[in-house]
Amino acid sequence: MSPAVFLTVFAVTFVAELPDKSLFASLVLGTRYRALWVWIGVTAAFAVHVTIAVVAGGLLTLLPHRLVLGIVAVLFAAGSIYLLLGSEEDTESEGEEEVEAAMAAKAGRGARTAILTSFGVIFVGEFGDITQIATANFAARYDDELAAVWLGAFLGLSVVSGLAIVAGRGLLKVVPVTLVRRIAGVALGLLAILTLVELVRS
Repeated sequence: MSPAVFLTVFAVTFVAELPDKSLFASLVLGTRYRALWVWIGVTAAFAVHVTIAVVAGGLLTLLPHRLVLGIVAVLFAAGSIYLLLGSEEDTESEGEEEVEAAMAAKAGRGARTAILTSFGVIFVGEFGDITQIATANFAARYDDELAAVWLGAFLGLSVVSGLAIVAGRGLLKVVPVTLVRRIAGVALGLLAILTLVELVRS
């Protein structure tokens, strides 16, 4: 397993997930249920999503190499634009709305309800999410290091959700979400440029 690939994927996923609606959903869930139960449900959902993304990215490598590089460059660029131009207020409200809808559908406060609700909220909310697309891109770009991509993405997502669940609203006072969105957008933009350079040289 390549430490460089693992650290790259972890760092980009961690930063990209901070301004994501899943952080706000995890934060709200952590105020409604016991933290451990929420974290178990959330990380289980992330494990499924990362696996789907890595498999999808791995399937992309069956296409011609130059075409794969072109797709990866476009998707990284789209993610960069989304983060640079998006609004964190909309993201926060989306995360809170997803939790409210899930809780309205389930009654009770026990472990099973908390885990299943947390899993359901993240599982539905993460489909097509920027971090899932980025993970698929990494899997396509580093197709010989899929284990490093999977572990880096999973741990990046899991650490952010853990911080949100435990730290709650205090985290948002320390972390300027707008700045984080911009940093993540720039990071994905740089990856798009690097991939485009590789495409031109290949």
